[in-house]
Amino acid sequence: MKKFLLLTIMTLFIAFWFIGPVEAKDRETILGGIFIDEISLGGKTAEEAMVLVLEYVDDLGQKEITLNIIDGNYITVTPDEMGFKWSNPEIIEAAAALGQKGNIITRYKAIKDLEHSNKIYQLEYTFDTALIFDIIDDQGKKYNIPAIDATLEIVGNERIITDGQTGLEIDVHTSVDLVIDYLENYWDKTNVSIDLAIAIIEPRGSYELLSSLTDVLGTFTTSFPGSSANRVTNIANGTSFVSGILLYPGDDFNVLKALMPFTEENGYELAGSFLRGQLVDSLGGGICQVSTTLYNALLLAELEILERHSHSMIISYVEPAMDAAIAESSGRSLRFMNNKETPILIMGRTSNDRRVTFTIYGIEDRPSNRVISFETEILETTIPEGEQIFQDSSLPVGHVSVQSAYIGYKSRLWKIVKVDGVEVSRERINNSSYTPVPRSATVGTYTTDANALNHIMAAIATGNIDHIRNVAAALQEQSYVPPVEAHPDDHEW
Repeated sequence: MKKFLLLTIMTLFIAFWFIGPVEAKDRETILGGIFIDEISLGGKTAEEAMVLVLEYVDDLGQKEITLNIIDGNYITVTPDEMGFKWSNPEIIEAAAALGQKGNIITRYKAIKDLEHSNKIYQLEYTFDTALIFDIIDDQGKKYNIPAIDATLEIVGNERIITDGQTGLEIDVHTSVDLVIDYLENYWDKTNVSIDLAIAIIEPRGSYELLSSLTDVLGTFTTSFPGSSANRVTNIANGTSFVSGILLYPGDDFNVLKALMPFTEENGYELAGSFLRGQLVDSLGGGICQVSTTLYNALLLAELEILERHSHSMIISYVEPAMDAAIAESSGRSLRFMNNKETPILIMGRTSNDRRVTFTIYGIEDRPSNRVISFETEILETTIPEGEQIFQDSSLPVGHVSVQSAYIGYKSRLWKIVKVDGVEVSRERINNSSYTPVPRSATVGTYTTDANALNHIMAAIATGNIDHIRNVAAALQEQSYVPPVEAHPDDHEW
């Protein structure tokens, strides 16, 4: 007990002997042998040490970090651009306190330790993961080499298949993890180069797979026997734009985009189309027969319909609720997706007997004893009343163009599935409404003959289209006006 007491007294005496003068000489400067990384803080005040370290941190933030990507390409950034931040500034206070704060024994031990080895505090820092992600994603994606899928081209009756090409793409998430791990754990605080993670992207399709797309998944035909030559041209032109389309699983297709623009330069001619309840000539008139025919083939192939619209008025070439209207002005389109596990090929053609057919080819995986069909249900029928007369002063007296009445319908389309001839399900596909439109006539009123004008205006006042037609014919016979070409009722557009 006496020896322990004596040892304690001697230790305290030595501690006061050495430490006392140090504190008396300078209590504000950091002891020698204390470092932060390679920065010596000895003899510096805490404030001076902070300035030194901040300068050091600022210098680190300007180092050059090279991120290696594909085919010798790279991105060069600085730590500052990646959100570099000093995360343990409390080490300044710790450095200033070492050997100068705490009890006598602790201070004495710290001083003696510094005589034998330096005390080095490690600078700690963090990076902003989101910033690094954005840098790699935004600046790196231009160097990605996309995979090129195998293609199938139809030339005449021959199928030409071209193999795909492998692509390379930055794996952004993995690359961010690699960069942060390297900078936080292995960076020697000099300019460095880091390899990013690169993923190999295999192309979709193969010669063998595309060669097997021979099963008919769905086919549908509509006819247009009474169409004008221009309308026939538009249907053939539009069909060519949608034919030969290869869609891999998950791909979607927008028919309107494929058909646009509706211009003469794109092969379209003026033909009848609906506009606010009237049949008017427009470039591409009749193109909806293309989308409607394709729609029914898609239904039979059981592809997923993403967007479909009915016409404003009933059409003649399919049953109600089986049509698919498109319109550039309103952006209405037919859109669908390949929801199969294998590719599909869309083929369309027009024939000399004025028929258009679309066929969906693929690999049939549906049971042979399962049969689907589609059935229209008429919910409501509205017969239009009266007649409408439209005057057109740009057309000569004697011109009468008649548009047939359109019955209004509310209808519903059902998909019926039978297995071994027995109905197992009935699914509603769409509800469609068609506006009733009364019979109408556009009557020319231009003439320099007052008597002819009086006759035609009196006929218009009756509101009777047949009477107007008779008066117009009589005016032609009496030579009030030159004869004009007859315009029969138009039932198809």
